[in-house]
Amino acid sequence: MITAVMPTYGRKDVVFERGEGNYLYATDGRRYVDFTSGIAVNALGHCHPALVKALTEQGSKLWHTSNLFRIGNGEKLAKRLADLTFADTMFFCNSGAEAIEGGIKLIRKYQYMNGHPKRYKIICFQAAFHGRLLNALAATGNEKYLEGFGPPAPGYRHAPLNNANVVRDMIDDETAGILVEPIQGEGGIRETTPEFLKALRAICDEFGLLLFYDEIHTGFGRTGKLFAYEWSGVAPDVMAIAKGMGGGFPIGAFMATEKAAVGMVPGTHGSTYGGNPLATGVANAVLDELLKPGFIEGVHERGKYLKAELEKLVAKHPKVFAEQRGTGFLQGLRCVVPAGEMVDRLQSLGLLVPPAGENVIRIFPALIADKAALDEGIAILEKAAVSFESSKAAE
Repeated sequence: MITAVMPTYGRKDVVFERGEGNYLYATDGRRYVDFTSGIAVNALGHCHPALVKALTEQGSKLWHTSNLFRIGNGEKLAKRLADLTFADTMFFCNSGAEAIEGGIKLIRKYQYMNGHPKRYKIICFQAAFHGRLLNALAATGNEKYLEGFGPPAPGYRHAPLNNANVVRDMIDDETAGILVEPIQGEGGIRETTPEFLKALRAICDEFGLLLFYDEIHTGFGRTGKLFAYEWSGVAPDVMAIAKGMGGGFPIGAFMATEKAAVGMVPGTHGSTYGGNPLATGVANAVLDELLKPGFIEGVHERGKYLKAELEKLVAKHPKVFAEQRGTGFLQGLRCVVPAGEMVDRLQSLGLLVPPAGENVIRIFPALIADKAALDEGIAILEKAAVSFESSKAAE
C-alpha cells in the first residue's frame, strides 16, 4: 500500500507531540526517557529555552536571503568555530552528507591545484557511515545501502579500522586523501586509537594527502571535548560537522585549513539554503551554551559515570550485554540478545535508543542529562536485561 510519505524508514509506531529536556511525550500521553537525542542531534535536549529564544527572535526578523549576500550570523559562527579549532575557513550546508560531499570536492580540488589532477581516490574504512548521497554512499561502502543505485561512485577504497599498514599499502599515485570517523557511530561505536590517528597524519604528510575527519556524530561536545580529535591531539586538514551543531535545526559544514581550501574559489561550490540567518542564528546559540564554563567538562565527568554504570550492566547481565563501547555521551552496548529486540523492549519500558552495527544499541543522552536522568535510563536498561533473562529461563 502506497503512503503519502515514502516508506523508506522502519518507523516505530509512536507519534511524539512535545519534548522537554531529556524527555519525549507521545500523543497518548506517555513519557519516554530519550537516549536517542534525534541520533546525536538534540545536544541540548528538547525545547531548550536558549534555542527557543534564538529561533523565535531570529524568526521574527529574517529567515533567508540566499548566499548572494553576506550573512552576519554565519560570519560570526564561522569566526568562532575557526578560533576554537584547527580550521581557518568553512562552508555551511544543511546536513552531514552534504558536508561529506563538500569535503570530498575540496580534497580533489586541492590535489588539482597542487599539480596532481589524477589524484581523486579517498581511503575510507570498513563499517563506516558517511551519509546517503551517492558519493557519501560510496565512501560508506555498505553493499546493503548501495544496492539498486547503479555502479558505486568510483574512487573509494576501504581499509580495516586501526590498521595503518593496510592503509599505507593502499596508497597509489591516484590517492588524494583519507576519510575517517574518530568513533564510528552507525558502525557500532567503534573507536579509533590515538596511535592510529597519529599514523594517518604521518602517512598524509609523507604522501601529500589530506586527512579528513567525519565528526558529524562526535562533534559539539558529545565525547566530552568540543570535538573528538582533541582527545588524540591529531588535527585534520578537513572536517565534516553537523548533527549537534544546530541542536535539532538542520545545519552542517565542512571546515579546512587555509592550505587545504586553496581550490575553493568562487563558483566551485554552492548551496541555496546553507548557512542562512535562521540556521546560523540557532547554531550560535548552541555554541553559547556549550562554551559556558564547565559545560563540556560536565559532559566528560557524567560520561565517565555513564560508562561505569554501563560496564556494571555488562558484568551483571553477561547473557544479555556483551560489551560497553564509546565515551562521553556517545556510548553503546553490544548485545548478546538481538539488538533490534532490545530496542523494542526498551521502548516498551519507556526508554528510546537507536540500534547500530555489530548488534549494538547506542546510548546517546542529551548533553544536559544530569545524574538523575542517566540513572532513570540505566534503571530501564536493567529492567530490560532482567526481562530477557526471565524469558530465557522460562524456555
